[in-house]
Amino acid sequence: MEAIGLAYLAAGIGAGFVTFGAGIGIGKIASAAMEGSARQPEAAGDIRVSMLIAAALIEGVALFGEVICIILAVKT
Repeated sequence: MEAIGLAYLAAGIGAGFVTFGAGIGIGKIASAAMEGSARQPEAAGDIRVSMLIAAALIEGVALFGEVICIILAVKT
């Protein structure tokens, strides 16, 4: 019974780390995009598109990591 509780705890901590890491990554991307748009306003559209693509890729990786945490928690 103790192993199941530890598996749930580890999955929760892992999901938290994945979410925290994705938040930091998207925050850095948005910061760099805002700075780039401020420096070169005529390129703001291209910068915005690149930022959205990168943020979507980070969200995809975060979702994959959280799914793996859930699978590991349910497996035990």
